[in-house]
Amino acid sequence: MMKKYSVLFFMIMTFSMQAFASEVIAETELTPEKLHVNFVMPKQGDIVAQSFDVEMGVTGMDVEPAGEVRPSSGHHHLIIDGQFIPSGQTVPKDETHQHFGKGQTKTTLTLTPGEHTLTLQFADGFHRSYGQNMSQTIKITVK
Repeated sequence: MMKKYSVLFFMIMTFSMQAFASEVIAETELTPEKLHVNFVMPKQGDIVAQSFDVEMGVTGMDVEPAGEVRPSSGHHHLIIDGQFIPSGQTVPKDETHQHFGKGQTKTTLTLTPGEHTLTLQFADGFHRSYGQNMSQTIKITVK
């Protein structure tokens, strides 16, 4: 009988420590300074040709192909002339929302002349957005 209680106590303590560790990580390590996405290129305010290279970066998470949800990982999405996707919502797949589900960090875009916004959005392996904190929006001008 004592053995059953010991096993139960051990299981409860293990679960409690895992839950506590997850909360501590979420509160301390996953700060905007340590966890963010960024445009390596182009930069805010850049003037670019109609076809131009885009390089996407992430800090504090790993870039992995879509299909599997793993802690601290995901892949990039590029939103053209749109806004970030709220946390937990699936990123649509259309002309405005480009998916890089193979884990790509570079692409070439072709846009019409004029001002455009580019929003970089990081999402999990099932394309569920990590929200505004894992997005960056810049404005560029296409000549």
